[in-house]
Amino acid sequence: MIGKFLFNLYKKWTLPLAMAMGAAAYFLFTLVPVLRPSTAFFEPLFEHLLPWTLFAVLFVTFCRLDFHKMRLARWHACLLVTQLVMVAALVVPTIYYHLQGNTFVLVECVLTCIIGPCAAASAVVTNKLGGSLESMTTYTFLSNFLTAITIPIVFPLLDPGVNISFFSSFVEILYKVCVILVVPMGLAYVVKHHFKRLLKVVVANPDLSFYLWGVSLCIVTGTTMRNIVHSGTSGMMLAIIAVMSLVLCIVQFALGRYMGHFYHHSIDAGQALGQKNTAFAIWISSAYLNPLATMGPGCYILWQNAINSLELWHHARQGRG
Repeated sequence: MIGKFLFNLYKKWTLPLAMAMGAAAYFLFTLVPVLRPSTAFFEPLFEHLLPWTLFAVLFVTFCRLDFHKMRLARWHACLLVTQLVMVAALVVPTIYYHLQGNTFVLVECVLTCIIGPCAAASAVVTNKLGGSLESMTTYTFLSNFLTAITIPIVFPLLDPGVNISFFSSFVEILYKVCVILVVPMGLAYVVKHHFKRLLKVVVANPDLSFYLWGVSLCIVTGTTMRNIVHSGTSGMMLAIIAVMSLVLCIVQFALGRYMGHFYHHSIDAGQALGQKNTAFAIWISSAYLNPLATMGPGCYILWQNAINSLELWHHARQGRG
């Protein structure tokens, strides 16, 4: 009875519970003296576990994908242009007014949350909300390709001290895209067409990818809490970054939904523009920008999943979940 109750509770509140468990686990292992030494074992374990969890999420999701329905759509181009315009609207004034210091750091925090690609797992939430899995997956590839082109151009313009070559960064980003997206999709394609029995097992539970994503979100939230606590910045600066990332998150979700409405893809477009690959954004900011810039996507991941939770709750409340 207790097990069934806990499962139903997790099923209904997957994302909030995953975030709460991740944060609670971090503070538990940090604040309880007897557990503190074990963090040296669990931190690298979770770092290695996270990409494999995400791989499993995408593999299960792509097993439900109808590859024949993957095609370009007008809303794809509309959102890609919108992302470029938002990047330009941020970068041009920064260069013109020669912004420096904390203001420049705040610009970098916001930039990483805009220029970052659409999250690979966004298709999971889109499918759960009743959007198009195929259209969303197609946009994810386009978004990652656009990011691979724009970052090597924009970062050196923003900060001439950034040592980044176009070709090397382009290849490195595409390699990460290949590992994150192409490999699980290729494996899913093989299973879908040649291993029918295995396919039936994988797709037997339509929410399996969503539950797996909850596990990965738990790990990511714990890591985010650690990064925020050890950021080394003032509470005021951290509060400003948190508020800015919240406002940006709401704007991107709302703008995506508004633009997608004209193409009858409001759900897809909202997730496409709002749900970012924050792990990638953290990596790219830590590699080429001020270390504090990682706090932007670090806070953004908490806000975007809070919005995802509200969307799913509203969707279920209307009797469509």
